[in-house]
Amino acid sequence: MKLILAPMEGVVDFHMRQLLTDIGGFDLCVTEFIRVVDALLPARVFHRYCPELNNQGKTQSGTPVRIQLLGQHANVLAENAQRAVELGSHGVDLNFGCPAKTVNKSKGGAVLLKEPEQIYQIVKAVRDAVPVDDEVSAKVRLGFDDCSQSQEIFDAVCSAGASSIAIHARTKRDGYRPPAYWEKIKPLKTTSDINVVANGEVWNFEHYRLCQQRSGCDDVMLGRGALAKPDLAAEIVSKRNGEHYTALSWQQILHHIIDSSMHCDGGNSERYFASRTKQWLGYLKLQYTDANLFFEEIKRLKSSQEVLDKILQASNKVTTC
Repeated sequence: MKLILAPMEGVVDFHMRQLLTDIGGFDLCVTEFIRVVDALLPARVFHRYCPELNNQGKTQSGTPVRIQLLGQHANVLAENAQRAVELGSHGVDLNFGCPAKTVNKSKGGAVLLKEPEQIYQIVKAVRDAVPVDDEVSAKVRLGFDDCSQSQEIFDAVCSAGASSIAIHARTKRDGYRPPAYWEKIKPLKTTSDINVVANGEVWNFEHYRLCQQRSGCDDVMLGRGALAKPDLAAEIVSKRNGEHYTALSWQQILHHIIDSSMHCDGGNSERYFASRTKQWLGYLKLQYTDANLFFEEIKRLKSSQEVLDKILQASNKVTTC
């Protein structure tokens, strides 16, 4: 029963993967998508999206990381997939689920759900290019406007030889509006032996259990729920094992944010830490009332050091960025 950290563009980057896997519970992380247009990308691009390649493709806590690719041209995606695994990615993931208009306009992400045959060609080309011991996975939704092509999409991924498929239990039209239709995954799952991962609207342990029951899946992918509750994966693992679990306090969350500031690395980091902390607070306030109050304190601050100083004051911990 694996827990996988979902790829979320502009949110779950190297720093967030490191922080969340340090807290624990995840078996695998998938990177933000790397857009592939018409060329083999240089190694530096893969390293920019996945610095874990410098650590045998794992976070500092030892969690494997898989690079995700997004594009429409099968052969070019296959070349880049081959390079990704050569550089140390733990398999390759293919994005057929991103609902962003800018991505769909360039015929990437969820718009390909309208073309199951193209999905088949992409997955097959990547599977043929990547060594058999390296997993090829795909992230899809139930459909584009509706679920009428769900089975075709699923069959395309399976027949192309993918190792696993993660299904976000909503259509592109649904976006991220609740609910997630976990029950619509089960009929698909019963038609193949492929490993199926359920995704969408898992915010707590009860949702996790309901998702498993309704989807028929053992493996679950966590996205926004893990950002709102950073110890969600750790809690799930603990409760799954019948152990008592004490949730992280707001003070402990602040300490984790401080620890993540230690990894600021020049360049745009002066504004990066400030903007990313504010963004994350937007999720944290769904679980922690203190997060909303704290956001009001820092929302006008621009400097990362100013934001860090405020966090230090709130946590009574002394450090520097």
